[in-house]
Amino acid sequence: MYYAHFGLSQPPFKITPNTDFFFNGGNRGAVLDALVYAISSGEGIVKVVGEVGSGKTMLCRMLQTSLPPQIESIYLANPNLAASDVLPAIAFELQLKLPENADRLSIMQQLQAYLLARHAAGRQVVIFVEEAQAMPLATLEELRLLSNLETKQDKLLQIVLFGQPELEVILKQQHMRQLRERITYSFHLAPLQINEISAYVCFRLGAAGYRGPDLFSAAAIKKLATAADGLVRRVNILADKSLLAAYADNAQQLLPKHVAAAIEDTSFERKPINYRQYFIYTLWLSGLLSLALAWGWWQGMPHQGGLTQERAASRTESNQLIAAKLGPEIAAASSRPLQPSPAQPTPRPSPSHLQLNARFAATTDWLQRAAPNTIAVQIQSLADDSALKAELDRLSRLIAIDRIYLYHKKQDGLIYSIILYGEFTQRQAALAAVASLPSQIKKHQPYLRTVASIKNDINQ
Repeated sequence: MYYAHFGLSQPPFKITPNTDFFFNGGNRGAVLDALVYAISSGEGIVKVVGEVGSGKTMLCRMLQTSLPPQIESIYLANPNLAASDVLPAIAFELQLKLPENADRLSIMQQLQAYLLARHAAGRQVVIFVEEAQAMPLATLEELRLLSNLETKQDKLLQIVLFGQPELEVILKQQHMRQLRERITYSFHLAPLQINEISAYVCFRLGAAGYRGPDLFSAAAIKKLATAADGLVRRVNILADKSLLAAYADNAQQLLPKHVAAAIEDTSFERKPINYRQYFIYTLWLSGLLSLALAWGWWQGMPHQGGLTQERAASRTESNQLIAAKLGPEIAAASSRPLQPSPAQPTPRPSPSHLQLNARFAATTDWLQRAAPNTIAVQIQSLADDSALKAELDRLSRLIAIDRIYLYHKKQDGLIYSIILYGEFTQRQAALAAVASLPSQIKKHQPYLRTVASIKNDINQ
């Protein structure tokens, strides 16, 4: 094709990730270095977000080759994994030998044993998860639970989530706060600027063997950058087609007309909605609605003994005008008297009350998915339910609140509030957790419970 025409030894703009063509500019090199540091430090979950075609897959491939030799990496490329398939998929990638029809508990035990052995040998394991925004919420929650595998000092498993901006929206949901709070490092791949795109194109051409003067004119780069919206995948597609157009034109330099031909041959998704303009328009419409309602309220107010017949007729005429301009629903609203605002604002639940409700809800979810022989530590039992909020606030300053579970138990005609801590698949790990609890909690003599016994309490 055009390779010999431009003195290239290989295609410069293939969209298949090739680490020989990794571009350090546009903050990509800095993000790569920060990711290596974050993974090496072994803390929490790491998140990388970028628009479609911003270079996340290339960054992931480069990261795998840049990590220190003691860090092993595995790769989950299928975003449609069900929660029940996460552990088998990880076991497969780690080449663990599982018995036929192994259940979740046995897989978890083998995985934990493998990770402990790697940790003892001075090695780390990290999972790269692509297209995280497309994963079911239950699958994301299963990944969060895997981050609980740890020793007293270190995490046994690192997780790096690569996703599109929709992942940010998902993580902002209230029921995803536990996963959100486990994310210790977040990185964003911003679109490339025009000068960065120029450097990117020159770098890719050089990596493919080009040794001449700038192949793309400044005007051609500007046109290409505008059409690509700063996304490297679009730059690759348009640059490749532009080279083909210049080759067909027997040209030695690429001009705007060659880029224009490439753009005409390519169909990209339209830019997303400009939400800033949408917000301004919404404010304007809300102001217009408020004026209409205020006018209707003012017309309904008594003036020196009430509405005269003339004013009543004027009010009817105004309402008809509003209906014609803004619609009958707004006109109807303007004709109704407004209720006075309360003197005091509506009270909101205290943070402890919100935490209390959240922990009861989390316990319900946990009991539905946990295996019957899963172990938790019962750290306290309260007969006075009114003290539960204060106790939860106190405990949250001693241990991680997202590892606290609550439920009610009826015994001898009384309702008790039971406080549990942690989730363990092995008795030895649960006992180690009890030993590491603060002394303020140990004084209540915590002991081990299974999910089966907890459910039995609730059913009674």
